[in-house]
Amino acid sequence: MQFDLFESTANQILTAPSYDLFKQRLKESNCSKCVLLAEARHNIVADRGNPNSNIVLIGEAPGENEDLQGLAFVGRAGQLLDKIMASIGLDTNKDLLILNVVKCRPPDNRAPKPDEAAHCFPYLQWQLSHVKPKVVVLLGATAAKHLMPDQKDKGMKERVGQFFDLPHYPGVKFLLLYHPAYILRDPRKKPEMWEHVKGLKRYMEQEHITALK
Repeated sequence: MQFDLFESTANQILTAPSYDLFKQRLKESNCSKCVLLAEARHNIVADRGNPNSNIVLIGEAPGENEDLQGLAFVGRAGQLLDKIMASIGLDTNKDLLILNVVKCRPPDNRAPKPDEAAHCFPYLQWQLSHVKPKVVVLLGATAAKHLMPDQKDKGMKERVGQFFDLPHYPGVKFLLLYHPAYILRDPRKKPEMWEHVKGLKRYMEQEHITALK
């Protein structure tokens, strides 16, 4: 991981020796790399859940509720995500770690712009390298686009519900799922989502992966 010597605040965050200290420094950093996001936000949203998990979920960015509470996925989509994961015996607060590509809420809940994602990406990389998950679940096309830019031309339909590897993350199995907000907009996708989540449970059982280290 490369550090910009002129970004002392970011360097201090990225050289944190522990996850708790990383999270504290990030939340207190008052990061202003993305001017529009920094001016409008209430909180920098680092995560929600357990950093000792073997399973990390990644969404795109905080929404209004997340921005106000400083926690990832606590709005309607987050509540649905809680129910989806509970259906296979996983508690999102205790058994999983939930992250976002971008740590501050974009205006009107729009998708993060490429430069916003680029500014935040070192923080996401730090989280993944420190947590060392065995499975990473990408929630929606935006998260997928930023985690696998070399394959961005691949359609969502070709990837959703499938496990795959990424060369920059050896030893980690990736799974792409629909974003819960998409399920709220199109409930017809619920049966398909249910099958994909059951696939996650089967994979964990087959590979003897427990939720926590």
